[in-house]
Amino acid sequence: MVSSVHVSTPSATSASTARRAYAIWAVGLVAYAVAIFHRASLGVAGVEAQERFSAGASAISLFLVLQLAVYAGLQVPVGVALDRFGSRRMILSGALTMSVGQLVLALADDVPTAVVARVLVGAGDAMTFISVLRLVPLWFPGRLVPVLTQLTGILGQVGQIAAAYPLVRLLHSLGWEPTFLGAAAMGVLAAVLVLVALRDAPPGTVLAPPAGLAQVRRNLVDTWREPGTRIGLFTHLVTQFSGTVFALLWGYPFLTTGQGLSAGAAATLLSLLVVVGMAFGPLLGQLVARWPLRRSNLVFGILGATAATWTVVLLWPGRAPLWLLVVLVLVLGTNGPGSMIGFDFARTENPVERSGSASGVVNVGGFVASLLTVLAIGSVLDAMTPGSSTDYSLDAFRAAFAVQYVFWTIGLVGVLTHRRQLRARLARDGVVLAPLVTAARARFRGGSAYLPPRGD
Repeated sequence: MVSSVHVSTPSATSASTARRAYAIWAVGLVAYAVAIFHRASLGVAGVEAQERFSAGASAISLFLVLQLAVYAGLQVPVGVALDRFGSRRMILSGALTMSVGQLVLALADDVPTAVVARVLVGAGDAMTFISVLRLVPLWFPGRLVPVLTQLTGILGQVGQIAAAYPLVRLLHSLGWEPTFLGAAAMGVLAAVLVLVALRDAPPGTVLAPPAGLAQVRRNLVDTWREPGTRIGLFTHLVTQFSGTVFALLWGYPFLTTGQGLSAGAAATLLSLLVVVGMAFGPLLGQLVARWPLRRSNLVFGILGATAATWTVVLLWPGRAPLWLLVVLVLVLGTNGPGSMIGFDFARTENPVERSGSASGVVNVGGFVASLLTVLAIGSVLDAMTPGSSTDYSLDAFRAAFAVQYVFWTIGLVGVLTHRRQLRARLARDGVVLAPLVTAARARFRGGSAYLPPRGD
């Protein structure tokens, strides 16, 4: 597969290659930010979508559920294709597919057509993130990989800010069709940039020939059998879905209709969520790189803070004060960086030739939980609101957001279970954790490109 490479070559350590590495990463980052913009565009246009398509909350939820279902369902196939074809082809294909989806949505005037549009957006989105992630260990030394992985996930969220501000303004001033035609044009520009400037690996990198189908199947089986992959999946699940659901669809109506904030205040809070993630992500990346055997403790801390803050908000008598909603957004801002720890588990516990498929498996977790939560929240809101009204009560929002506790419980059990299995596997392999900590810190200082298994 193309991921079987030797990355510690002299060319990979030269100053010119280092500058080019950051340029390549920047191109991938732009493509990912545009993908996030496409992904989040329906969330801030949810009310307008209900009016345009004469649809209730459940139908609008269905748009996003199908989009996320396609995204999650394609992660493993995309991961396999990524190992075979490389990042450039996958990111280019994703950008063009999302552009077609936004074009269809711009022209849609009925629910079935809009559903097709969001399915296309989900398919293109599925090809982008793990493809950008795969560039990082191929172009950068190992000591930088955790931090740059965090920065990739966080800086890409600039696309969400673009959805929260410029897209909303265009939607209110120009209307539905011109706004989404402009979104489609952004995707085309991103595709052109990728085609011209992105490359899969540094010059001189040795690429292995593509594997046959039998080897692909064996790699998938081995990827799933690895406890590090499974703990990565449940880490991604338990830390990601709450912030994703809030940012993509239900946070905006919860803040405006449920909590009575103005549209501007709600958009500011959604943007604050992104800014917090940008600030917290690099710090978390440094912590993961420095204390790799304590990654699961970081996950538990993020989970505990998220569940506790939501509990206070949902139990608050009447509408929550603004300071509490700010605290909620600040905590939700840690969810995205927290989910990136799942990819670090997959990276360090799998060999390089399985990096794409392992990342694909991990990425399924949070998005499956997100799509199920989105659907459940929409169903509860509709069940507690008479007729086809979108004037949801605060009590309806409280009941709807309470479904999160189910997925927090599932994720927590999964992380604990597979952490135990990972530790048992390390013990069977004769790995002694105390010397491993010293070795990991030495690698952190020395910058090896690939870190072998190192625990949780």
